Amino acid sequence: MIVIAQLSDTHLDGGRRSTARARAVTRYLDDLPYDFDAVLVTGDIADHGLAAEYADARKLLDLRHPVLVLPGNHDVRAEFRRGLLDQPASDGPINRVHRTPEAVFALCDSTIPGEDAGLLAEETLDWLAGVLGDTPSDTPVFVAFHHQPIVLNHPYLDAIGLRNPEPLADLVSAYPNVAAVLCGHAHAAAASTFAGRPLLVAPGVVSELRLPWEQGAEIADYDCPPSVAFHMLGDDGRLVTRYRVVSVRD
Repeated sequence: MIVIAQLSDTHLDGGRRSTARARAVTRYLDDLPYDFDAVLVTGDIADHGLAAEYADARKLLDLRHPVLVLPGNHDVRAEFRRGLLDQPASDGPINRVHRTPEAVFALCDSTIPGEDAGLLAEETLDWLAGVLGDTPSDTPVFVAFHHQPIVLNHPYLDAIGLRNPEPLADLVSAYPNVAAVLCGHAHAAAASTFAGRPLLVAPGVVSELRLPWEQGAEIADYDCPPSVAFHMLGDDGRLVTRYRVVSVRD
């Protein structure tokens, strides 16, 4: 069985609150008596894209499990590369593949520098097509990026989702071994389908977005504790996702 822990939207800003919430989640994962195939962090790791924020993130994400990171709209590509990937600064899309004997993780950059909405650039789609084409048909692939590619029936989120889901849907449909599409951005857990495959949206760590029928003066709930998703792909090909709420202690 393949087990992936997914967290998203830590929005580390150097403040006590965001740090404590992220630390609670990463400590919880590291203390569990299980070795995950991957801990996937689906973007908005930093709140302002500053070098100091990525330095904090690097410490918090120094886990005993393999940690896979990708950028969100609050991240800055150049600093993300320097601070988390030990790469030279560059403003191009950050697309990375992680291959294990059991699965492949295609980590796509869906960000548009300076904007909140998302887009998979042509070079990213070409890169993903290459990853899928180079992967044996019996090896499951998890496609991950930040922005949700479907309408979530939330006016705020739907205005800043992925702008070009159609070419991605064509790619996913063409490869039956795509096990799931995983994203963040919504600050609220959601489950649906995309191109006939499971689409799983991670809950937020820094805050939880209120649903349209919950909203009052604030769009976000800062009192709701952080959560983490666990995706389990069994030998029978069935994907099951479970969620855990994590207690925050200063």
